[in-house]
Amino acid sequence: MKNTESMECVISLNPFCFGGTIVLVCGVMQEWNLTLIFHFAFLFLISYHTHTSSNKVLPTSVGSINLGITCFSDACLALHADSNMTTNISPTSIVVEVLRDDNYDDWSACMKSYMLAQDLWDFIEPADHQEGDQEVDSEPIDHREGDSKAWRKKNAAALHAIQISCSPHILSTIRSIISAKDAWDTLANSQQQHSPSNEVQSQGSGIQRSHSLPLLDLQSLHLTDVNAGPGSNEMNGPLQDLYRYAHKGDWDATKKYLSRYPDAIKAKIEPFGETALHVAASAGNLEVVEELVKLMSVEELEIQDGEGNTALSCAAIVGITKMAECLVSKNQNLVTFVNEDKRSPLVLACRCNKKDMALYLYSVTPVEFLCDQDNGHHGSLFLQSAIGVQMLDIAFDFLYRYPNMTTAKDDVTELNALMTLSAMPEIFPGGNRLALWQQWIYSCFPIEQIATGGDAFRISMHDQSLSGSKSITLQVLSKLRGFAINLLTFLGIKQIYDLKKLHIYSDKILQCMCEHISKLDYKGSHEAGIHGAFQCAVKEGTVELIIELIKVCPPLMFVGDGNLRNLFMSSIEYRHEKVFSLLYGLKASRATFGSLVDESENSMLHLAAKLSPPSQLARISGAALQMQRELQWYKEVESIMNPALDHFSKKKQTTRELFTDEHKDLLVKGEEWMKGSATSSTVVGALIITIMFTVVFTVPGGNVQETGYPVFKNEKSFIVFIVADAISLFSSSTSVLMFLGILTSRYAEGDFLKSLPTKLIFGLSTLFLSIAAMMVTFCTALIIMLNGRLEIIIPVVLLASIPVTFFIFLQFPLLVEIYRSTYGPKIFNKKMKCWY
Repeated sequence: MKNTESMECVISLNPFCFGGTIVLVCGVMQEWNLTLIFHFAFLFLISYHTHTSSNKVLPTSVGSINLGITCFSDACLALHADSNMTTNISPTSIVVEVLRDDNYDDWSACMKSYMLAQDLWDFIEPADHQEGDQEVDSEPIDHREGDSKAWRKKNAAALHAIQISCSPHILSTIRSIISAKDAWDTLANSQQQHSPSNEVQSQGSGIQRSHSLPLLDLQSLHLTDVNAGPGSNEMNGPLQDLYRYAHKGDWDATKKYLSRYPDAIKAKIEPFGETALHVAASAGNLEVVEELVKLMSVEELEIQDGEGNTALSCAAIVGITKMAECLVSKNQNLVTFVNEDKRSPLVLACRCNKKDMALYLYSVTPVEFLCDQDNGHHGSLFLQSAIGVQMLDIAFDFLYRYPNMTTAKDDVTELNALMTLSAMPEIFPGGNRLALWQQWIYSCFPIEQIATGGDAFRISMHDQSLSGSKSITLQVLSKLRGFAINLLTFLGIKQIYDLKKLHIYSDKILQCMCEHISKLDYKGSHEAGIHGAFQCAVKEGTVELIIELIKVCPPLMFVGDGNLRNLFMSSIEYRHEKVFSLLYGLKASRATFGSLVDESENSMLHLAAKLSPPSQLARISGAALQMQRELQWYKEVESIMNPALDHFSKKKQTTRELFTDEHKDLLVKGEEWMKGSATSSTVVGALIITIMFTVVFTVPGGNVQETGYPVFKNEKSFIVFIVADAISLFSSSTSVLMFLGILTSRYAEGDFLKSLPTKLIFGLSTLFLSIAAMMVTFCTALIIMLNGRLEIIIPVVLLASIPVTFFIFLQFPLLVEIYRSTYGPKIFNKKMKCWY
C-alpha cells in the first residue's frame, strides 16, 4: 500500500517529465500536432496546481519539475525548429492563433511583424518589385553562386514560419509550394474570397478555376518572362487569376492584379504561351484590350503565343474591328507578323469569314508585305483565302491592282489563286440551278458597274463597312433598311441578288486572271500551274473557266491528265454535261476527239459505259431515273462515235458488256424503285375507285320515291358533282391499270430510257387528276347538303384538303422531274455556238 501510494505521488509530482517524454516520443513517430503538445502542457499545470495546493510536494519534486520542463521544451524545439536555420521559430511566439478561414487579417498582421523582425519580409513583398524579382531569382537555384545557400535558408525559414502558423486544412493547400512568396500569395487569394468587402474575389476568383477554364491544368500555370531562355527567371504570382480576369472582361480586377504584379502584363501563360492581351482579345473583351494596350509598350504588343499568333491575330479571328484598330494604331507592324503556319492577320480574318475585319486589315496592310518580290507568298495566300470564302469584291480589287498574283504560289500548299478558283464552280452561273421563278428574278436585277482602280475604292470599302449612324434620322433609316433586307431575305430575293453579284465579281476576276495568263508562253504557263488548274476545272465542271483558259492557251484542249484523258474524255468520266457540250461548239474538229483513247485503251464510249461517280448520282432522285441518266450519257456518246471504233479495251470488254457489268446493281435497284412507286400509287388509286363508285348510288339529297330521280337533279351544283365524280372514277381506274402494267413490265436496260418512265408519268398524272376531281366532288356535295352555309363549308373543306395536299406536294415534284428528264430539254446542248 505504501509503495503504491509512493508511485502515484511520483507520477503526480513529475508531470513535466512524463509529458515531455510523451511529446518527444510522439515527435519521433511523427504523429504529433500542436493540439497534443498544448494538451500535455495543460495537464502539467493542473497537476502542479493540485500538488501545490495539497502541500504534498516531496523534496524531489523541484528537480522533477526542472527535468520535465527541459524535456517538454526540447521536444517542442525539436519538432518545430530547423537546427540548421539561423532563426528558430516557435508557433506560439509568431501568432496568437493559427490561420483559419475567418482570422486572416489578424494572422497576416502578426506574421508580417514577425517577418520584419526576422528580416524575412523581403521574400514576401520586396521594396522594389521588379529589381527584387530579378535579384532574387535571376537564374535557376541549382546554378546559383555565392549567396545561393543563404537564399535557400532564408526562403525556407520564411516558408516554414508560414506553414507552422496554419491550421491543418489550410496547410494542405500550400504544402506543395516551395516559395515563401507563392505560399503567401496563395493564402491571400484563397482567404480573401471569404471577405464580403472584396468585390473582386466575390465574383468567383480563387484557387478553383476549373469552372471558368476546364481545359487548363491550373496547377501547372506559372508566370514566365517573354524573353525567357535557359537562364531567365521565373516570376511569381497567381497567374491563373489574371487569366480569369482577362477572359471574363473584368478590367477592375485585372487592373488591381497588374498594380500588384506589373511584370505580369508581358508574361506568358502556359501551356499555350498566351499573355493577358491574347486572352482578352480571344475572348472578345474590347475594354480590357484597349486598357492593356495603353499600358503596354510597342514591343510588348508584338509578343507571340505558342502558335506564333500576336494579339492582332487573335482579334482578327474574333472579328472585332475596333479591337484591331486599337492595336494597329499603336503598332502598325502588327499586320506583318505571321504565325507558325505563315498566316498573317489578314489571312486569318478571311479564313474565319470576318469580312469587316478583312476589309479593315486589307486597307492597312502594306503592299510590300503582300507582294513580296521573291514569291508573293502572303499575297497569294490572302487571295486564295478571300476567294475561298467568296469575298470576291476584296479579291477582285487586289487582283486588279496586282494581276501577277494570279500565278504566285504560297510556300505552304504551293497552290495559287487560279487553282482555288478552278475548284469553285458554285461561284459561276454554270454551277447553279435555279427554279423558274428564281431565274426570272435573277434576270430582273441590273448588272452593276464595278469600280476599279485608284485608292478610293480600297478606302471606301472600309469606310462604308465601319461608318456608324449617329443622328436619329439615320438610325431610323438604318432600322427600316434592316427590316427591308430581312424581308427580302425571308422571301429569298436577297439571296438571288447576292448570287448575281457573286457571278459578276467571279467573271471580273476570271478576266483579270486570263489577261495575265495570256502574257505567258506555254512553258511559263506550265510552270505557273495552269495545267493543274485546268484539270481541276474539268474535274469540278467549272465550264466558264475552261472556256477562258482554252481561249488564252489553246493547247490545253489537247493536254491529257495522268491517264492521257483529254478534256472531253474527262468530262464523260466525271459526268459534266455542260463541259461535254463544248464538243458541239467545235464543229469540224469534233471527230478528232471521238477517235482518241486513254492509257488503258478506253475510248470515250468505254468511259460512258462506266458507272457515274456517286456525287453525280446523288443529284438525281430515284434509282430508275439514275439508270435513265446513265443510258442518256451512253446513247449521246454513242451517237458521235464511229461504230467501227467500238473495239475491246485492255480488259477484253466491249462497251455494251462494260455497261451491263457496271450497272447491274443499279438495274436491280431501279426495278425495286419502280415497283415500290407503282405499288403505293396503286393502293391510293384503288381507294379512290371504291369511294367514287359508291358515291354515284348515294347522291346527296337522295332520290324521289315515285320516279327514282335525284332530288337536286336540276341544280347546277349537282351537275358539277356528277361530272367530277365520273372524272375521278375514270382517271383513278386508268392510273391503277397503268401501275399494274408497270408491275408486270420487263425491266431491261433499255426500258429505263423511255418505256418505264412514260408509264410512270401517265399513271401519276391520272392519279393526281382523280384526286383533284375527288376533292371537287366532296366540295359540291357539301354545298348541296348545307345549302350554301359557307361558315361551315369552308373550314370543313380546308381540313379535308390537308392530307390530300401533302400527298400531292410530296409526289408532284417527282412527276415534274420524271417528265423533264424524259421529254424535257436535253441535258446536252447540241445547238451550242462556236466558242473557240
